[in-house]
Amino acid sequence: MQPISTLSRAAAAAIRAVLFDIDDTITEDGVLLEESYAAIWAFRRAGIACVPVTGRPAGWCDLIARQWPVAGVVGENGAFSLYMKDGKLERLYHPNAPDPGDTRLRLDGLGEKALAAFPGLRIAKDQPYRIFDLALDFAEEKPDLGLTMAAEVRDFCEAAGAHAKVSSIHVNAWFGDYDKLSCALLFLSGILGIDTRLDPHAIMFFGDSPNDEPMFRHFPLTCGVANVRRYESLISYPPAYVTERPFGYGFAEACSVLLNLIAD
Repeated sequence: MQPISTLSRAAAAAIRAVLFDIDDTITEDGVLLEESYAAIWAFRRAGIACVPVTGRPAGWCDLIARQWPVAGVVGENGAFSLYMKDGKLERLYHPNAPDPGDTRLRLDGLGEKALAAFPGLRIAKDQPYRIFDLALDFAEEKPDLGLTMAAEVRDFCEAAGAHAKVSSIHVNAWFGDYDKLSCALLFLSGILGIDTRLDPHAIMFFGDSPNDEPMFRHFPLTCGVANVRRYESLISYPPAYVTERPFGYGFAEACSVLLNLIAD
């Protein structure tokens, strides 16, 4: 991982859209920081589309698509994207997302088994607002159960036939062959008109945790906020760049570097 300060002017000038995780990438302790929200506005004013790519639920994504200065949002680890068009909220479901009713029954059963197998584990408080996945909280609320247990919970869910990823706060599990990357690519090509096969350097992605690894692996331009270093043992494909500061402060730091290069 190279310091974000080494980003070249040519690379910055090619960027048309910024994709970013939410929890611990633009927040700190669950709070959206003033600095990172201002950075999203700064990107927008510079003509760079912003797209959160998150494990957070459909209910949260509805608000984000409507009220944040973003081009759209990819939610529940890639099950769907939401965006505004002509004053209306539009939904783009991943073609590999399962039937919501059937998957809910399977996920509820998996959640019960996981709670029984791992004392202290809990269902995330935002679970009622989810459609396609199960969020198991190991660190969003106290006590923090640690990354060792999180990895064990991930393995438990995968053994049950689910896809599972560790974020900075949750283990997310789902049934269906999709992820953050595949849904983000659908949104970029179908809604923003950016074909990353032809223009891979048009995108820069920001993240902080193992569930961002498909994005880190795919895009040439990726950046981790400094707290990504906590997960180095769990990430085989780290981001190309890293900030000096953690959380949303790091996101704002990178925004400043990028926009200053464009302005020069």
